[in-house]
Amino acid sequence: MARVSQEHLDARRRQILDGAAVCFARNGFHATSMQDVLKEVDLSAGAVYRYFSGKEALIAAIVAEVLDQVHEGFEEGARSTPPPPPDTLVASVLSRVLATKASVTVDGRPAFPRLIIQVWTEVLRNEELATILKQGYGAVQETWGRIVEAYQDAGMMRSDVNADHVARTMMAAAMGFLAQQALFGPAPVEVLEDGLRGLMSAQGEPARSPLG
Repeated sequence: MARVSQEHLDARRRQILDGAAVCFARNGFHATSMQDVLKEVDLSAGAVYRYFSGKEALIAAIVAEVLDQVHEGFEEGARSTPPPPPDTLVASVLSRVLATKASVTVDGRPAFPRLIIQVWTEVLRNEELATILKQGYGAVQETWGRIVEAYQDAGMMRSDVNADHVARTMMAAAMGFLAQQALFGPAPVEVLEDGLRGLMSAQGEPARSPLG
């Protein structure tokens, strides 16, 4: 029997994950069955179960993969001295992640933002998924904390602001942008980049004229 190459195995796993992502984004986790996934990817049950034990394993794999991509993107930024400014860094990482998911669509629209909303909803009832998400976000938050400290050391950011607070805010901005895409339709990442740049340029309250 011919030996199956690792490239073939990886491609088959990618096919299954992308098909499952479409199903979950389209109908949600609870309304999606493994039969729906099998139909979407046009594979037998044996072929799919060779890689994943069921729907829960598929969800966990999709979430872990995205979090790893995001974490590695920010780690790359953290290795620069100093790191790229927040607007550039967030936009760069988000663009890269979205580009890897661009081919996965539902009704002609990117499935990834809709999938993210489904994940957040599922986390509220699925402890295993909540643990994966918490660990992934914790890793990203820790990386962003180091990035902020690098900004402060380089004089790029006020030193009296808590690094963890800035990290949480930058993560919230990216998450909120994805939620907007899911709710209101696609928008270029440059929108987020320009918005962050604008906020970063804001100065303190202007001095009032003595005349009122």
